[in-house]
Amino acid sequence: MIHESILGLVGRTPLVRLKGPSGGAEILAKLEYMNPGGSVKDRIGLAMIEAAEKSGRLAPGGEIIEPTSGNTGVGLAIAAAVKGYKCTFVIPDKMSAEKVSLLRAFGAQVIVTPAGVGPDDPRSDISVARRLAAERGGFMPFQYDNPENPGAHYRTTGPEIWTETGGKVDILVAGMGTGGTLSGTARYLKERNPAMRAVAVDTVGSILADRRAGKEGEAKFYLVEGIGMDFVPKNVDFSLTDEIVTVSDRDAFAEARRLARGEGIFAGGSAGAAVFAARGVAARAGPGRTVVVILPDRGERYLSKFYSDGWLEGKGLA
Repeated sequence: MIHESILGLVGRTPLVRLKGPSGGAEILAKLEYMNPGGSVKDRIGLAMIEAAEKSGRLAPGGEIIEPTSGNTGVGLAIAAAVKGYKCTFVIPDKMSAEKVSLLRAFGAQVIVTPAGVGPDDPRSDISVARRLAAERGGFMPFQYDNPENPGAHYRTTGPEIWTETGGKVDILVAGMGTGGTLSGTARYLKERNPAMRAVAVDTVGSILADRRAGKEGEAKFYLVEGIGMDFVPKNVDFSLTDEIVTVSDRDAFAEARRLARGEGIFAGGSAGAAVFAARGVAARAGPGRTVVVILPDRGERYLSKFYSDGWLEGKGLA
C-alpha cells in the first residue's frame, strides 16, 4: 500500500504479549511508539488540526502554538509539516533535551519555561502559550480541554484494541495526564463491554489520584514525563476510571529498563509506569483474563535521562 503522506501511517499500532506474573492474567501491550512520530500523541495532533481546519479556527499558512511535554508537539509538528503550518511549542524545562531537539528538527520554535510552577503562573508553559497565541493570532489546540483528544482515541484506539483482541479485553491500563487516552479508549470499550475495567496510572507527586478520592493535596515535583498533573484537565473523566494506581519514579524507570533488557521493548518512563501497574493488576486478576496496557512513546527520547546510569545515580534512583 502506498500512502499519500506520512499521516496515513498514524494509528493501527500492534499488540504484543508481555511476560506476565506467574498465575496472573495475560498482558498485551499496545505499542503506540510505532506511530510515525513515535508516540500515542500522533493520533490527537492530527485530529486536533483537522477539526480546527473544518471549523475555520486554523487558516492556511497559520501558526500552531501549544504547551506540551513534547510528544503532542511532535504529533502536531508532523501534521503541520505536511499541511504547511508554522509551529511554536512551549515546554517545561524538566523535559528531556531529546524532545526539544526533535521538535526543532521539524522546524518548530521551542520556548522552554520553568517546571514546577502552577498553570496560572505567568511563567508556566500554559500561560506563555496563551500569551503568544493572543499576541500572534495563533491557533492553540490546548490538548487538556480539546474534545478531539479523547475523540481521537474513541474513534481509533478503542476500536483497534477491540478488533485486535477479538473483543476479549477485560482490563485497560493507561497513563493519565491530559486524560484523553484513557477517557476516549475506555468509553469506546465500556460501550461494548460494560464489565470492562479501566485502570489509570498516575505518578507520585501528581494530584489526580487525590482529586478522584475527593482529597485536596498539592502537586510535588516528579521526574517521569507524560503522566500526572498539577491541575485536573477537562479531558480527565473520573467516571470512566475504575481504579487509579500511583507509581513512583523509581518503579517507572526500573520497569522501563526491564522492558528493554528483558523483552526488547524500548519505551519511555510513562510506559514503564503503565507496565508496572499492569503487572500488579494482572496478578490480582488471575488467569483467563486479558489486560491491555498502552505504551505511549519511545525510549530514545530519554537516553540522557533514566536510560543513563549516571543520571539515575545523580537523582538518587540507581
